Amino acid sequence: MYKIPFTAKNNGMVKRFVIYSMLGIYLEILWTGMRAAVSGEYTMTGHSSVIMMFIYGGIVCMEPVFRQLKDFGAVAKGIIYSLFIFAAEYFSGLLLLKYNICPWDYSYAFYNVRGVIRFDYMPVWFVVGLMYERLYFVLSANNNK
Repeated sequence: MYKIPFTAKNNGMVKRFVIYSMLGIYLEILWTGMRAAVSGEYTMTGHSSVIMMFIYGGIVCMEPVFRQLKDFGAVAKGIIYSLFIFAAEYFSGLLLLKYNICPWDYSYAFYNVRGVIRFDYMPVWFVVGLMYERLYFVLSANNNK
């Protein structure tokens, strides 16, 4: 049986992938629960999909961008992170639509593109991008101890 060799470097990346996935799922359940409450569903039932774990975990692909933009201002970084997240959401959404397994549908929203992204979520992705960047640096600092 073939075993994947786990070096300290890729073992840390796997851990960060799991942490990013868990945080993303948590935030999505919180977000959908809050939207349910605003819509009058006071049980605030939130939801997500297992598929989303792989998409949120994909934040590991943005880690080189986090390092590259470390000294930029928050506004510039937030805009750039939003664009990266939009791109990831767009292409992953199109792929999932191709197999009829996309867990989200924004086609009802005014500012949607092909039902897989909505530009009015840019402030959300701005904040989430900065949050993941901060998390990356905290995790990296703890990994070096």
